[in-house]
Amino acid sequence: MSGPAGVMALVLAETAAGGAGLLFLTPLWSEVKRGFFYLTGAIVLALAAGAAGAARAGTDPKVGGGWLAVWLSVALSAGTLLWLVLLASNLRTAARIIGTLTVPLAVALLFAFARTADQSVGLSFFQLLAGAAFTGAVLDGLLLGHWYLTDRKLPRGPINRMAWILGATVVVELAAVLAGGFGSTDQTVAASNSLNPLLSVASSATLIAVGMVACTGLIAVFIRLTLRGARPTAVQSATGFFYLAVITAFTAELAAKIRFLP
Repeated sequence: MSGPAGVMALVLAETAAGGAGLLFLTPLWSEVKRGFFYLTGAIVLALAAGAAGAARAGTDPKVGGGWLAVWLSVALSAGTLLWLVLLASNLRTAARIIGTLTVPLAVALLFAFARTADQSVGLSFFQLLAGAAFTGAVLDGLLLGHWYLTDRKLPRGPINRMAWILGATVVVELAAVLAGGFGSTDQTVAASNSLNPLLSVASSATLIAVGMVACTGLIAVFIRLTLRGARPTAVQSATGFFYLAVITAFTAELAAKIRFLP
């Protein structure tokens, strides 16, 4: 896996994995109506399919594991489509079981992508898991905020929990970015590609990632403060902050993954 397509495949895959994980590993199934699962599932399906296409375009014959990542992305797409069909057929229990099984499949997908990285598999896997939780919290939080416009009787519990999850994942994501370091994994590339005499492209990208993660953390604080309000418009305001978090979180992930691949 290499190039811009490889970077995009990583970000799409971890967002799909995080979105699916938080959808089925939190109590949302018993809290929100199934329409929310149609909405989130359709977006996870699109993200997983996009990851498969980007991974195919970014596959490098010199790097092992690329094709496994492609096929696992396809499998995640198929699994998501299957539980959506089952849910539409009123087979709720079967849909929940299949949906839950897509979570370990998504973890396996991230591990396959970790094997294509230009650093240790363990560190790469940790960074991808952290990125999945980070972007998944942003995605599901944004969609959940919009769902409150549809279900006016939905209590604050789900979005309050998602705001806390976002805050926690910011800490983990910051640790993951810093664990990757600031230098290039390829010293020849570091010496020949730089934005200034002091920082390589990889180092600059890491600084950008750290800054964007910090901005997302600040937004998470604003979301929590906004949700303290008792008025219904507080959820709408929090949703607006989630929009900002989408921009900062995905910018952070794109910057962090620039130095991830060979």
